[in-house]
Parts: sequence; C-alpha cells; structure tokens
Amino acid sequence: MTETTMSHRSSRQRALTVGVGAGGLATADMVLNIGPQHPATHGVLRLRIVVDGERIVTAEPIIGYMHRGAEKLFEVRDYRQVVVLANRHDWLSAFSNELGVVLGVEQMLGMEVPVRAVWARTALAELNRVLSHLMFLGSYPLELGAITPVFYAFREREELQSVLEEVSGGRMHYMFNRVGGLKEDLPAGWLGRVDKAIVNVRKRLPSLEHLLVGNEILEARTKGVGVLPRETALAYGVSGPIARASGIDVDLRRDTPYLAYDELFTPGGPGRVVTRQTGDSLARLEVLLEQTRVSLDLAEACLDRLIQLPPGPINVKLPKVLKVPEGEIYCATENPLGFNGYFLVSRGDKTPWRLKLRSASFNNVAVLTEMLPGQLISDMVSILGSMFFVVGDVDK
Repeated sequence: MTETTMSHRSSRQRALTVGVGAGGLATADMVLNIGPQHPATHGVLRLRIVVDGERIVTAEPIIGYMHRGAEKLFEVRDYRQVVVLANRHDWLSAFSNELGVVLGVEQMLGMEVPVRAVWARTALAELNRVLSHLMFLGSYPLELGAITPVFYAFREREELQSVLEEVSGGRMHYMFNRVGGLKEDLPAGWLGRVDKAIVNVRKRLPSLEHLLVGNEILEARTKGVGVLPRETALAYGVSGPIARASGIDVDLRRDTPYLAYDELFTPGGPGRVVTRQTGDSLARLEVLLEQTRVSLDLAEACLDRLIQLPPGPINVKLPKVLKVPEGEIYCATENPLGFNGYFLVSRGDKTPWRLKLRSASFNNVAVLTEMLPGQLISDMVSILGSMFFVVGDVDK
C-alpha cells in the first residue's frame, strides 16, 4: 500500500472518529402536531410545535375547532335571548358570563337594580368562581398523573352545585340572570342551605390542600416550570389568576367595582387580591387554591347581608319589547379565568348592532408562543394545564 493511500485512509478514519458522539451529529428540527384533541386542556386545542430533540423551539396554538360564531349569533337575538348564548363560551363560569351582558344593558338603560338582586348576584358569582377553581384544582394534578385530588375536588363541587341547581334549575348553564335582576326570588330556606354547604366545603378543603401543598412530586413537575415574566403577561393582556401569579396586582372586583364588590373590598373586608411573584406553574396553582378560600369568604359575607335585608323585589319589571338606547359601552367583569368584557353597540333596536366578546382564555392561550419555546416536551402538559383555560372561551 502506497504512502498516499495510507494517508487518505487515515484521514477517513479521523473523520469518522470525529463524527462519533452527540456533539458531532447533524440534527434537524421536527414539526409535531399535538392534537387536535385533549392534550391536558378543557376543550379541543391543537399545538404545532417545532422540536430539537426533546426541547421545544417554537410553539403555535391553532384554535377554532370549537368556534360557533357566538358574536354573530348575538346580533340576531334580542337582549333576553343573548343571555342564553353568552353563558356558554366558558362552561365552568356560566353565571359570571351572563353578568357582563346584563350589567352592560342595565348601564345603557340607566336602570337601578334592587339591592337584594345585587347581593344575590354577588353571592352566586362567587359560588360559581369556587366551582370553576375546584375543577382546575382537581383536573390539573390529574393531568400530572395524580388521580386522587380530582375526587376530593368533585366532592366539594357537588356540595355547591346542588344549591346552585336548586336556585336556578340548571347545573352548568344557569340562565338565572335577567336584565334588571334575577329570574325569580330565592327559595325559602335557601340561604341557610348555602351557608351549610360553604361551612362543609371550608371544613373539608384542607383534605384537598394536603394532597397538593408540599407534595414533592407535584412540586418537581411545577416549581420553576413554565415561568411567565410579568412584562410578557402585560404585553399579551394576560389576566386573572395567571397574571396575578406573575406579580400583576389587578382584580376588577377591587379596581373597577361592580355589584357589591365596592363594599366587600374595603379595608378590613373579606375581599383581597391573591398574588405571587415567581410566575411558574406552582405559583399559578397556589393562587387558585388561595382564591378559592377568598371566594368562600365573599359568598359568606353576601349571605349575611341577604339575611339582614328586608323582603323586597328581586328584579325590575321590563316592557314586552326591550330596546336599548343608541350608544355603546364596554362592560368588563372579573371572571374566574380573568377579564371577561362585552363591547355593546346599540342603534336603538331590540337586538345589538354589535356585541364583541373579550374572553380571558384567548389572551392566556396566546402567550403560550412565548412560554413553551426552550421547555422540554415532558413539561409541556404541566405548563398547559397550569394556564387554566377553557377552549370554548378561546374560540367563542
């Protein structure tokens, strides 16, 4: 063998040796579609992610699989019928969804709602908030592999669900709000039964907390995972528990009060805003857990006030054909998942000319494009579940 041939062979051997090992291997990005199915979310979501090995490079939420055109449907319904449609986009927060519509219409009409209706609405809104929070407190650990918490959460949900079903006739879509107040008066003895339900839930809530707080497996999956910086949350319009877990001290119940929240959030009152600073998945879970206790306190305070109020009307008598004066208004409420706003434009007819819905989940999902890149695929479900969104609330 000639010296030149040996030299070439030696070169090839050196080249092959350099290529052995991960550092020398050529890699290519891979595009993966997560969904459209239930990847630890409440509804049908699709994520298109680009991965380099086990690490996410880019992520794009693709929405619209549950779109039903609610905003266009609003425009061909009168104001009584709109309430039926408005309570369905976030099926865990039906009562709160109804509130934004009726409050906006009442403001445009210059209508004063009876005091008993104001306090009853506030109590029901907070009970609905607890139901929503309990769902996520049970389902999020389930998405991480912990089966037991969901049974505890649903036990408490059922306790409160029964009293809401008694007052409204519905388990999910209550249809109890009306322009001018509530559908009908509260059943006899209902306040006492609600108070008993709150006492029972508050007494048993530590059992659920014990499964979550300090759980080393849950903390390993959530602590420092999916950090949402405060500046990013503000830039994307993130709101609700997600924003407050990133140190954004904003709550419409305190900052722009409606219903009876002005009194409830006075210094020394039961109302307080729960925040955290770390902005990770664990912080979001902690905010939700503590907010559940606050909402129980608020609901209890409303019951105390309702007991003290003298008998009186629960709604305002409306004309057969309800027409809203010409004009426009934006009415936002603090829903369990964040800001829920309705932009109502009226031309003096019995139907809205335009009714635009600003749902909390849309912004809370949009920020995933910033949160997921750089994360491991194994942490994706942990981050998704901690964003506490309902896909119907995204798609509308």
